[in-house]
Amino acid sequence: MDNEDRPGGGAADPAPAVKSDERTDPVTEAAPTPVSPLEQLQRDLEESARQAQAYKDQFLRKAAEFENYKRRSEAEYLNTVRNANEGLLSAILPIVEDFTRSLKSGTGSGEGDAFYRGVELIYQKLMKVLEGEGLAPFDSVGKPFDVGYHDALLQVARDDVPPGTVVEEVARGYKLKDRVLRHAKVIVSTAAEREPAPEGSITPGTPGQSKESTQG
Repeated sequence: MDNEDRPGGGAADPAPAVKSDERTDPVTEAAPTPVSPLEQLQRDLEESARQAQAYKDQFLRKAAEFENYKRRSEAEYLNTVRNANEGLLSAILPIVEDFTRSLKSGTGSGEGDAFYRGVELIYQKLMKVLEGEGLAPFDSVGKPFDVGYHDALLQVARDDVPPGTVVEEVARGYKLKDRVLRHAKVIVSTAAEREPAPEGSITPGTPGQSKESTQG
């Protein structure tokens, strides 16, 4: 069908063409504000300061950890050496006691004076070496019983010393520097039991008793 035959008697208008110069351009992003060299230098300095502080903190932490490790290692080494010496000295103590008993039993012997002096000299040298390692005996007789230093073997009634006093030393105690290597084996006093007075007897100075009754 021709255009002249369409209703309305006129031809359809074609769609308007869009010209290339009329197309909408996309929105362009704003360009960053240029930074001056001075501002850039300031930013770089701040970043460098932050990194330097971080490195410093890390160094201090590592230094503290190393110092703690060093102290632990030294303490473990000293503890190992001390324990090794402790075992050795504990094994030597019975020999020291044998020397002591031998010297006591040989005191006053006539024919063996030279031999006795030789044994005594050996004992003194041995004790000097042990004292150089920190081993030293401690006294117990006459002192209050202390579980940190003494092992009580027996209790005896005594009225000449306060109760709980060490009255005899069966085996001497020793210290290794500031520690007790072996407790002393001791005998401890207890309060003496007083025998009750015979029935009907009068004790002078009894409360409620007159002077005349005591003098009569």
